Amino acid sequence: MADFTIDVKNKPLGRVATEIAGLLQGKNSPNYEPRKVGGNRVVVKNIGDIKITGNKDVQKIYYRHSGKPGHLKKEKYEDLFDKTPEKVLINAVKGMLPRNKLRNERLKCLIIEQTNDR
Repeated sequence: MADFTIDVKNKPLGRVATEIAGLLQGKNSPNYEPRKVGGNRVVVKNIGDIKITGNKDVQKIYYRHSGKPGHLKKEKYEDLFDKTPEKVLINAVKGMLPRNKLRNERLKCLIIEQTNDR
């Protein structure tokens, strides 16, 4: 229903992700219903300048598994951020959305614009 533009330059990753998750669910609207997608589109700018606090850039590890025995993949935050910084934000927002069948539909409303390259 509405378009929101968020500039994430020098903002902490977690704070931005919670704000985006709330907007994608439509919690800012008086017509909010948990069983509906929400209808808001969120455009994120300056993803290359997002801030992360503490030692998470060295210590944080993302795991993924193919489902086959012995196929657990690990990737450090700094390596993933150097390759594709938008995946870091998508993973954070995805973790803050409710785990139901609407999660993928809500994530489709998240648009990340690359303005700054690292």
